Amino acid sequence: MVLALGVAWVLDGLEVTIVGSFGSVLERPDTLGLSASQVGWAGSVYVGGAVIGALLFGRLADTLGRKRLFLITLAVYMGATVATAFTTSFVGFALCRFVTGLGIGGEYAAINSAIDELIPARVRGRVNLAINGSFWIGAALGALLSVLLLDPRVLGPQSGWRAGFLLGAVLAVAILLVRRHLPESPRWLLAHGRADEAERVVAEIEASVCATSTPAAGITAARDPPAAARRRRSATPTLREVAHVLLRRYPRRSAYVFALMLAQAFFYNAIFFTYALVLTRFYEVNETDVGLYILPFAVGNVLGPLILGALFDRAGRRVMITATYALSGLALALTGIGFVLGVFDALTQTLAWSAVFFLASAAASSAYLTVSEVFPLEMRALAISIFYAVGTGAGGFVAPALFGALIQTGSRSHVFAGYAVGAALMLIAAAVAWRLAVDAERKPLEEVAPPLRLDDAGGGSSH
Repeated sequence: MVLALGVAWVLDGLEVTIVGSFGSVLERPDTLGLSASQVGWAGSVYVGGAVIGALLFGRLADTLGRKRLFLITLAVYMGATVATAFTTSFVGFALCRFVTGLGIGGEYAAINSAIDELIPARVRGRVNLAINGSFWIGAALGALLSVLLLDPRVLGPQSGWRAGFLLGAVLAVAILLVRRHLPESPRWLLAHGRADEAERVVAEIEASVCATSTPAAGITAARDPPAAARRRRSATPTLREVAHVLLRRYPRRSAYVFALMLAQAFFYNAIFFTYALVLTRFYEVNETDVGLYILPFAVGNVLGPLILGALFDRAGRRVMITATYALSGLALALTGIGFVLGVFDALTQTLAWSAVFFLASAAASSAYLTVSEVFPLEMRALAISIFYAVGTGAGGFVAPALFGALIQTGSRSHVFAGYAVGAALMLIAAAVAWRLAVDAERKPLEEVAPPLRLDDAGGGSSH
């Protein structure tokens, strides 16, 4: 389950890294002949597609179930990625990036819902962070592919960038075959009055685990679902009900999640979508070698959630989210000062960013963890998609285009101004987290946010 669900972020990382690594190559007249600004806009269009895809497929994930959306969104991604490889102009390239974003955006809502609904409460934080951090496994893969494919002895710049997109689609086909065997979320089945199917899914999971475990491993028989859950049959809430929950029942949670999503979206998209442009413009790195500089950057991003993830369950959400956001902001500000003063070369700048994103990767992953666990079951996927769309639309759409324009000026001080904005947003989010964080560690989802119908019957917190 973890592998099949986590591949959404592997694919996203592959997509973003390939475009980032190929950014300078796509400026060549014998490829697409894009400008630095157009490369930045291509990143923004991709993010815009992801925003719309999250809203569209997030609603469907609450209505039709998690499993169906796993397959639909991956198919959309796959088709658009193949089409990207055959584009010949900026317009065609941008359109394909937009549709690719639709598929990836839909993945965010369905997958994050399923992760939290299938993972035990005691380890939900570390598992969620590890899966979200797998984005950077895709980034490392994309970096290696770019170096290999752009090598003149293999394919070279003219054809290598097209092959990169085709290989992403091949990976998607393999995962599509694996995902067919994933179960539907038992919690979603219960919420839609399908208790017998939910029991069967859980029994099958238990049987497969017990077949390879001993009683000493802590495997116990499942308890029957609460009588209230078995009787309850709740339709997907209307948009008016969703608005009531977000703005009236949980206004503090909504403000908190928005701050986290906005800050991490700007922070990541600002730097990573234009990473290759910074290396080639300011450090004179050869365009075919950009992938080599992405590798250490990706390693730092993978290790952050893996190493720090356990602390989100032990020290708690409030402490760790505040700490990772605040330290990320301070670290980016310091490296930005070093950049504008010219104290780094290409290698030391990459190592500095790797250290920054060791922290920032855990922070960004915790934003998705938070939004997926602090709202009720019946609207979980839609809530994820709304805050992903609003936060990413405000921060992620603007950032690549803004930084592309700043880099095109050739001024380090102009680029630093963008880094300063990202750092400030992270520090503001840290302050909001310390004040408004929900202490959800090691608690069942139903305790963190009661299902809507049960909550209506028995009351609920407005925190």
